[in-house]
Amino acid sequence: MKSQIQIGEMAVEVIRKDIKNVHLSVHPPTGRVTISAPAHMNLDTIRVFAVAKIGWIRSQQKKMNLQDREAPREFLNRESHYVWGERYLMQVTEVDSQPSISIKHTKIVFQIRPGWHEEKKLELLDGWYREQIKEALPSIIKKWEKKIGVQVNGFYVRRMKTKWGSCNPKTQTIRLNTDLAKKPRECLEYVVVHELVHLLESSHSERFIQLMNQHMPKWQSHQQLLNSLPVRHESWAY
Repeated sequence: MKSQIQIGEMAVEVIRKDIKNVHLSVHPPTGRVTISAPAHMNLDTIRVFAVAKIGWIRSQQKKMNLQDREAPREFLNRESHYVWGERYLMQVTEVDSQPSISIKHTKIVFQIRPGWHEEKKLELLDGWYREQIKEALPSIIKKWEKKIGVQVNGFYVRRMKTKWGSCNPKTQTIRLNTDLAKKPRECLEYVVVHELVHLLESSHSERFIQLMNQHMPKWQSHQQLLNSLPVRHESWAY
């Protein structure tokens, strides 16, 4: 059951479920705060817990607010774009033929139709990033399904403003953010493992951490790398 409490100007999402302890999370990149609490715990008790942690919450949010942002996308020649953690300079070509994107040496060649508006350009780029992840995912999922002992019934890749990934334990499906194609490949693999472990443990409990440590001992390094890299220029709600 989900609800919300207000601590000053800070909105805190509360999720009550069948757990024994309270778990506080501050989510990158913008510092959204959630609390997972036992189903029987009342909101006043949860509020007291949140107020006691306000100093720590603020320090985490400050770190996240200092995270670099990408420059606004203008789709100009020699504009920097990242693919799997590598920097490429954009080469824009306007032609009256099929739009496409390709990597050639240190360039990302952006072939578009004359007169295209920014929305069409962004749609093409997002679609291309989506395909990069769709190609990479099957082998990663197959590898970690066997190691973790779960079965994935399907995956979805989409532009997400709120998080890097999510899962649905009921349908055994996962969702990944198209922007992961900009990050080093180990970041994608980390997010996949993170979501697969959530199929076994829905919260960020001690059990979740134990499972992550068991299956991917360096997961915290991958997490820190992902959260240190620039995110889209727009504001995220994650």
